[in-house]
Amino acid sequence: MPTIALAGNPNSGKTTLFNALTGSNQFVGNWPGVTVERKEGRLTANPAVKLLDLPGVYSLSPFSPEETITRGVLLSTLPDAILNLVDGSNLERNLYLTSQLLELGIPMLIAVNCVDLMEKRGDRLNLAALERAFGCPVRTVSALKGRGVEALARQLGHLARLPAPRPWVRFAPVLEDALKGIEAALPKQAEPPPRRFWSIKLFERDPAQAQAVQDRGMEARIRRTEALLGDSSDALIAAGRYDQIEALLAHCLRKGQKKDASQRIDRILTHRILALPCFALVMFLVYFISVSTVGAWLSAALDEGCFGQGFFLFGLRLPSLPLFLSDLFARWQVKPWLSSLVLDGLLGGVGTVLGFVPQMMLLFACLSFLEGCGYLARIAFLLDRPLRRFGLSGRAFVPMLLATGCGVPAILSSRTIDSPRERRAAILGCTFLPCSAKLPIIALIAGTFFGGAWWVAPSAYLAGVAAILLSARLLQKSKRFPRGEAPFVLELPSYRLPSPGSLWRGVWERSSSFMKKAGSVILLSSLAVWFLSSYRWQNGRFSAAPSLAEGLLAQLGRHLAWIFAPLGFGNWQAVAASFTAMLAKENAVSTLGVLYRSAEGGNHLAQALSPLAAYAFLLFNLLCAPCVAAVSAMRRELGSLRLTALAVSYQTLLAYVSALLLFQFGRFFDGQGFTPGTAAAMAVFLALSWIFLLRAP
Repeated sequence: MPTIALAGNPNSGKTTLFNALTGSNQFVGNWPGVTVERKEGRLTANPAVKLLDLPGVYSLSPFSPEETITRGVLLSTLPDAILNLVDGSNLERNLYLTSQLLELGIPMLIAVNCVDLMEKRGDRLNLAALERAFGCPVRTVSALKGRGVEALARQLGHLARLPAPRPWVRFAPVLEDALKGIEAALPKQAEPPPRRFWSIKLFERDPAQAQAVQDRGMEARIRRTEALLGDSSDALIAAGRYDQIEALLAHCLRKGQKKDASQRIDRILTHRILALPCFALVMFLVYFISVSTVGAWLSAALDEGCFGQGFFLFGLRLPSLPLFLSDLFARWQVKPWLSSLVLDGLLGGVGTVLGFVPQMMLLFACLSFLEGCGYLARIAFLLDRPLRRFGLSGRAFVPMLLATGCGVPAILSSRTIDSPRERRAAILGCTFLPCSAKLPIIALIAGTFFGGAWWVAPSAYLAGVAAILLSARLLQKSKRFPRGEAPFVLELPSYRLPSPGSLWRGVWERSSSFMKKAGSVILLSSLAVWFLSSYRWQNGRFSAAPSLAEGLLAQLGRHLAWIFAPLGFGNWQAVAASFTAMLAKENAVSTLGVLYRSAEGGNHLAQALSPLAAYAFLLFNLLCAPCVAAVSAMRRELGSLRLTALAVSYQTLLAYVSALLLFQFGRFFDGQGFTPGTAAAMAVFLALSWIFLLRAP
């Protein structure tokens, strides 16, 4: 099948164009590093042609994982054509990669994106002059607005019409002579890409070709050229490329005089003093709207209407689903066990979780807007310096951001981090943040024990951030992982209003997995919890338990309750919820829904725990080992079962210690006296202080 590779710089709009050309629904973010693996699709204009969406790269020098993936596809699989997407708002930087792609000799089409932004700024581009220089067609598109996409798709459908481009960069004469000498020394049967490409890579001392420089005796020629021109080989090549790019754009591009609105906005949002307070205010508003006010009202209305007392429609009171089914089962004289299975097991568990969907989707809508408008990329840049104090960089913000949706893509996105130690710290810590599965737990605790207080959700987020920083600091002090800081290069996109389609796609990408689990994992878990709580093992067989307190789940919970008693939630219901949450975090809510919303038990959750114990329960389940899917992703990225076991054990231990410190110190400062639990908490606190503050790395 004919294959076209879609290549370009990070955040140039590749995934948006890929979706438009193939009809796919890949996630789009207005910040670099969203695409970490290649994605495949068929052109809608010609389904016989395959399109590959490659990770964004700045060059074909494999210094990072995404550059390795892109270079491997281009040089190993040799696609039939290349679609090079160039960001028109920053042509000088984007054409550096173009100058390398032209040297491959593969038929290519260049698409200049963001033409709408260029028009707003008054920029004018001479396409004919660019085509003459490159030797291949150049088209303008706006992937976000859809301008020029159909014409581009029609042209890509005819691969035979795409010409082979020609290299257009010419270096200094001394450097050109050196490259010709290296090219002459190459074997007669060179690799599929042109010999000039390999000669330049050898001159740059490309990491993938370092041994070839020694084997073919080219080191003396390279050193002589460096001495004559007074710079390193890779710097000479980079300077030569940028000199040619500047000369070309001076002839082909006329910039407008209009000021960029992004620069004016950044004067406030990236201000040295105001930036972080602005970010704190923005995140407060996000959680205040989505969890505490509008989202809480929508969730309460959904829960009351669908699973409570019903709702009014045109003056008529319609019964909720449990009331309707209860009346229906009474009329049909359904057996009690089946009625309990549906009402207590299914609706009591899954219904409790689904009641929090409005809050979750509203939160994702706010985060998708911040991503799409380009604001969160600035936050990654601003947080780079503070994060480096803990052994991280601004790149770690991308996994942290994705973790608010789901831990699995957050763990996968850590591939864009170059430093092995920082990558492992990101994998270990990103699941500490509240994801979509943990949001129902936050909303349940906030609504039940704190009257929907606005501070519960932000405090849960801050607890996750604190756990990430402390874990990174601990890993930084370990001698087992290599040190050294990788440079942080981040593309700051222009501010723009995201389209409704991209907003919906961002919400759906984050919430669809939650809905799927609600119909599968959570449903099965709720039914299992109902069975274990409604039946007991007696006289060698299962029999109906007279009450929930005599069920098999209650018996198991009581045997393990002593472990969680120092944390404040030593009753068997909370213990059972914590254990079922290890399969999927939403199970904590569904389990409590089955155990406390049944006809027998009633809704006594607020009386079962004190507010302090409830928050300790929340903290433990926030920081404890993630769900099975996230653990599987950790195993794949860490590449070691032993490291994965250590990571899961550490997360569980940290969750236990955090909840212990919170509950025991909370009791002490509340005037409830000094107990052995308080002494244990104080000893743990002193040990942690020595590790994180005093112990030398």
